[in-house]
Amino acid sequence: MGFEARDKCAVFGVFAPGRDVSRITYYSLFALQHRGQESSGIAVSTERHIMVYKDMGLVQQVFTEDILTMMRGDAAIGHNRYSTTGRSTKANAQPLVFQDIDEPARSFAISHNGNLVNTWELAGDLANLGISQETTSDTETFGLLVKNYLSEMRFNEALLETVKHIRGAYSLVVLTTDGLYAIRDPEGVRPLALGSFEGGYVVASESAAFPLVGGEFVRDIEPGEILRIDHSGLHSERFAEGHIHTCMFEFFYFCRPDSLLRGKETYSMRLEMGRQLARESAIDADIVIPVPDSGLPAGIGYADESGLPYHEALVKNRYVGRTFIEPLQAQREIGVRMKLNPLREVIEGKRVVLVDDSIVRGNTSRQMIKMLRKAGALEVHMRLSSPPIKFPCHYGIDFGTYEELIAAGRSIEEINEVIGADTLQYLSLEGVVKATGFPFDEFCLACFNNERPIPISEQMKVGKFILEDKQG
Repeated sequence: MGFEARDKCAVFGVFAPGRDVSRITYYSLFALQHRGQESSGIAVSTERHIMVYKDMGLVQQVFTEDILTMMRGDAAIGHNRYSTTGRSTKANAQPLVFQDIDEPARSFAISHNGNLVNTWELAGDLANLGISQETTSDTETFGLLVKNYLSEMRFNEALLETVKHIRGAYSLVVLTTDGLYAIRDPEGVRPLALGSFEGGYVVASESAAFPLVGGEFVRDIEPGEILRIDHSGLHSERFAEGHIHTCMFEFFYFCRPDSLLRGKETYSMRLEMGRQLARESAIDADIVIPVPDSGLPAGIGYADESGLPYHEALVKNRYVGRTFIEPLQAQREIGVRMKLNPLREVIEGKRVVLVDDSIVRGNTSRQMIKMLRKAGALEVHMRLSSPPIKFPCHYGIDFGTYEELIAAGRSIEEINEVIGADTLQYLSLEGVVKATGFPFDEFCLACFNNERPIPISEQMKVGKFILEDKQG
């Protein structure tokens, strides 16, 4: 709620001959709805063809019983999407299907989470080959490259050749008429997990998708790995030397609290972030209030470490969509008031520590602080379980320019002037990493320190590069 950026998407795949793969995908996408609320889609394959259904809206709005019953097959992939910049249309919804009318067995479908940083270069290569794009998606760019190589080689070879030419942060699931592929970029920026259940295997952006369909977490797809799942089982191949630079946003915001990141529950790491935050930025106050839902674990950890009483004094209306979906600032501010209501009897006359995961643009935080003061708070001290976000992201999060970041070029005191708290403190970079228990050099921390595991263009570095539609 307090975080106003958007992760790209959720991806899911299942290979389970004899099972109801469309329904398995539906329930798993439902579990991953938090990663994308704009459009949803499912593609199902048989030995002869691939069928797809997708539309704008939430999972339960897009799919009906009749649609799921119609979509029968041995394997399926699914996708929940947020657009970032560019067009929000059904044409850009995923999965994207690349049909081969002459040879249906060469048809395939793709679901993608992440962002390719050399899209314009790849689009130029396609143009030189006389191949044009129908959408504004980097996912289509990838698929067209695969399709081009398929004229000369087998499918797995075409995939291997394509990934040699792409750069960026990506987790991909690819569906063919005889198998399912899971691909993770060599730096492992975006998560991708493998699970198993009776009769087959599943892959997903998060392990939280597995229990709902009776699956169990097996392992993470490794950075630089292509995993093929077919009738003969699992087949792993490395296409590049892998390094681990997982996006820190997955740890403190994007993933569900019950998801496993590198084998550890996200919830426990967020509790520790809150404890570490209290150690670094203690303040004389009366109560701790978390911002639901993003600040709940850190708020509990902060209260536990500080000894202050914990109150969920911002009541959330769970039937209102995320406020950052609204296109205009005035609509976002109305959305905040619709979504949260303060408990005056808890807040009035109290010195409040307000705990959230992060501030990107600052609009929502400013509105919440005003709300708490109106409810009678004597003081409001903002505490954040992440460091200041100072640099644009080009790996799949919706803040591609410096102008979108409240912390870019501002001191903490200047940020606090904008949001209107009595005091403002962030968790240190060292503190947020320490709370995870993993080494410092195994994260992408570029939005905090501008140290990027994947090189970007000079145009991107100065914040002028805006892809027409970063999707996936």
